[in-house]
Amino acid sequence: MSFNDAWLNLVSVIKSFRPTDALDILITSFLVYKLIQWARASRAGQLAKGLIALVAAYFVADWMQLPIMKASLQYLFSNALILLAVIFQPELRTALERVGRSRISQLDLFNQKEEKQTDLQWKTAINAICEAAPILSRQKTGALMVIERKSRLGEIIKTGTIIDSVPSMELIGNIFFHNSPLHDGAMVLRDGKLYSAGCFLPLSDNYDISKQLGTRHRAALGMSENSDALVIVVSEETGVVSVAMEGKLTRGYDADMLRDLLEKTLLPEKTEEKKSGFWRAINK
Repeated sequence: MSFNDAWLNLVSVIKSFRPTDALDILITSFLVYKLIQWARASRAGQLAKGLIALVAAYFVADWMQLPIMKASLQYLFSNALILLAVIFQPELRTALERVGRSRISQLDLFNQKEEKQTDLQWKTAINAICEAAPILSRQKTGALMVIERKSRLGEIIKTGTIIDSVPSMELIGNIFFHNSPLHDGAMVLRDGKLYSAGCFLPLSDNYDISKQLGTRHRAALGMSENSDALVIVVSEETGVVSVAMEGKLTRGYDADMLRDLLEKTLLPEKTEEKKSGFWRAINK
């Protein structure tokens, strides 16, 4: 192709370019970027390498005329969508839940709640948590507290014992006392009330978690990966207070930092100007 032909083709493409084409390119680029981000942050990256290896094996089988291997791979690829749905079920569920929690879906149609809780209820819960956490930390009493937000945790709550009570420092301390029958599980707070205790949480599949962190921390991360819940952990070994949120674990909270984070998360209209304790812990 000559230079003139190439130039004419370029001019033709530019003339036929529409504003909707630019929008199409931007949306597609954004989706591809998010897909790459998702693959890097999950096990999808490793599985993608495996799929590439299978595709390469198919072309090798075709080139070397290996009919059995080629037919087997063809059968595998014909059912690829079903296999991918099964393999990536946890990741797909998490992605769909995040879409459901996005601002686009924050309409009354998607967020009908039976009863709107007042700020006073959350303030009571925050006070109880911030009073109990330092005491549990000093005593090195292990604790796991899950704060339900937009994602409903009915399946988690069913695994525990319903309490449905106003939270207090004394009640939280009694639940996690080492002789208590509920101390090994997680406590779930819903709408500012201590709703359930002794609950079982899903463990994180993240293999990059430090070996120094125990089952409570892995459960906290797993809960934050599968929902928008905020999870507070008190280590039984060190007494360190940690928070898991949005698949990230930060450690080293004191009462003031914990209060800052909870108020910003649960009472955002009052704490827009405050610096989040969550990010302070990251930068610590």
